[in-house]
Amino acid sequence: MDYVLTCDALDKRYGNFYALCRLSMHIPRGAIYGFIGKNGSGKTTLMRLVCGLSHPTAGSYTLYGITSRDKNICRARRRMGAIIETPAVYLHMSAAENLEQQYRILGLPSFDTIEEILELTGLTDVGKKKARHFSLGMRQRLGIAIALCGNPDFLVLDEPTGGLDPQGIIEIRELILRLNREQQITFLISSHILDELSKISTHYGFIDRGRMVREISAAEVRDLCRKCVRVTVADTKPLCLLLDRLELDYNILSDTEADIYLSPPSDADASRCLSAAGISVTSLVMELSKGNCEVLSLREHDESLENYYMNLIGEEKHV
Repeated sequence: MDYVLTCDALDKRYGNFYALCRLSMHIPRGAIYGFIGKNGSGKTTLMRLVCGLSHPTAGSYTLYGITSRDKNICRARRRMGAIIETPAVYLHMSAAENLEQQYRILGLPSFDTIEEILELTGLTDVGKKKARHFSLGMRQRLGIAIALCGNPDFLVLDEPTGGLDPQGIIEIRELILRLNREQQITFLISSHILDELSKISTHYGFIDRGRMVREISAAEVRDLCRKCVRVTVADTKPLCLLLDRLELDYNILSDTEADIYLSPPSDADASRCLSAAGISVTSLVMELSKGNCEVLSLREHDESLENYYMNLIGEEKHV
């Protein structure tokens, strides 16, 4: 697989405190990578390292095939744009003036593409309005517009929807999806709003206490969080025979417990689930009783990304 960014056993230490500890990460080209962890887990530290604002204590990372120890790493960073913590916006300037200033900082020869960036980020109608009078959502879009100067194909966004109202969150979400789809920009995004991340991410990295707990694709998460009926029976052997006969998709959890799926996996035939097969939960129980399969309990189970994260971190703490 072609990766934009990989990290190998990355450490960042402040005195005796490890902000990052042997962290490994793999961000495929074209991905929207949701970076998930509680405050102080190391998300911003990792982003600062990748952007060259800090240096690792040990380990290394590779950006576009160039290792962090290579003198040419600055050349690779020119393909990046970033918002770390808060957008770097000049409040006394208009949106266009902010972009012109960023073009000067980057040494770009002309302002020809500024109008295109303003249109892309939905800021063409603000005119000469100063950024201090922008809403928080508009400032966040302006921050992304500034990050787009220089035509980067990798954007690092630290909490891009933090503090936004529902409309602002929707606008940022649609902008990220459009940039990913139309400009093929790869994203590394940290956020506390897991439900929002679940709507845009193609891959996830779960971090806790500076360590990468798990990397997983969105398709794999959807399969793990599929809607199902969790059934407890006296014995799963007759249950398996019945479910195989009905051609239903299921997962045996123990000798007495199983999940029978209401929704299909992300990459499989939708017919292999209760709802698509036209079988109700009531009729399923009746079929089980006919097959001498005693049902002890039955409940619908639908795990969200938030629940998956909490269970994952909880498991990690007990390792």
